[in-house]
Amino acid sequence: MFELTWLLVIGIVGGAIALIDGIMRMRARGGSTIVGILEIVVAALFVLTLFVPAIPWSWLVLGIALLVVLIVAIVTRGGTGVTLPILGIVLVALFLVLMNRWLVIPGIN
Repeated sequence: MFELTWLLVIGIVGGAIALIDGIMRMRARGGSTIVGILEIVVAALFVLTLFVPAIPWSWLVLGIALLVVLIVAIVTRGGTGVTLPILGIVLVALFLVLMNRWLVIPGIN
């Protein structure tokens, strides 16, 4: 059982945006399909690890990997815009900062 918190919502939305961007990158003509495949796989695993409590630190490793893939997606710009990857980077980075308690915001973490 899991508890729905603002921190979990931020992580789910960040992962879902990265997943949507990966799907759009795969469908774009002249796009970078390898980056799209990596983005889909890492984003799906990141969202999945938010619901599986038995794997410690997996959200941290996959969150950092997702940030790297999103940065590569911005650099390559394979037929899609940069709005979704930037929004995904902001949300996943915010999730990682709040989850590690590097920044404490009362009511969120």
